[in-house]
Amino acid sequence: MSEDTFKTRDGCRLAYLDEGRGFPVLWQHGLGADRNQPAEVFPAMDGVRRITMECRGHGDSELGDVQAISIAQFTEDAVALLGHLGIERVAVGGISLGAALSLRLAALHPERAVALIQARPAWVDEQSPESLKIYRDVAELLAEYGSDEGAKRFETSSLLGEVEAVSPDNAASLRGFFKRDLTSTVALLSRIPTQGPGIAGADISRLNLPTLVIANGQDFVHSVETARTLGDLIPGSKFSLITSKTVSREQYVEEFRQALRDFIEPMRGRP
Repeated sequence: MSEDTFKTRDGCRLAYLDEGRGFPVLWQHGLGADRNQPAEVFPAMDGVRRITMECRGHGDSELGDVQAISIAQFTEDAVALLGHLGIERVAVGGISLGAALSLRLAALHPERAVALIQARPAWVDEQSPESLKIYRDVAELLAEYGSDEGAKRFETSSLLGEVEAVSPDNAASLRGFFKRDLTSTVALLSRIPTQGPGIAGADISRLNLPTLVIANGQDFVHSVETARTLGDLIPGSKFSLITSKTVSREQYVEEFRQALRDFIEPMRGRP
């Protein structure tokens, strides 16, 4: 396993993990997460090379210029990492934000992508989905009150109650934002949720590569409906509905890994 960093064209140092040998899979994390989130659900497989870049402001990566924080920039950073590693073609995928990044990469850089994985997508082709407003609310609390007081106010908010009623797991993730670095968290949560992948539905429907869409129920941010809408746009995509973490985290991880294994395994012999 290799853990290293590389510098982007504008001088931002980003961390990445490069593990295994064989068929390369760029497998990306969600908003506010790090390399550990996608690693948990990725199956152990011989003949597969898993690469995860920690996006700007995530994990051990620098934040860089706040004005550059965007799904578009994260996508270009991922393409730059592939160039840094000398990888021409790769299966691209990720969870939530990672799904949006990989969708954009597959649409705008089709020469790079041989397969696509959309796990718990929060976006289709729209900007600023209503389901992501809760992140902007957290950013406002952090910006106005700081981490400690912001967390106290969040605990008493009706917004948290709404989320917790649907998904305790989403609620736990939102609480975690109050424990992250304040500057990077405000920058990320105030910008990324207002954006989208930046590609039209017509561009998505022109994708021509094996695609897996993974969804789970009881998820306030990543609805099954969003996942199905996205899957319906992509010709020939495969849809997998797995157990929610709210029901059983163990089953969620096991079924997530199996869905990835079933999708990736036939591709392992490819260069």
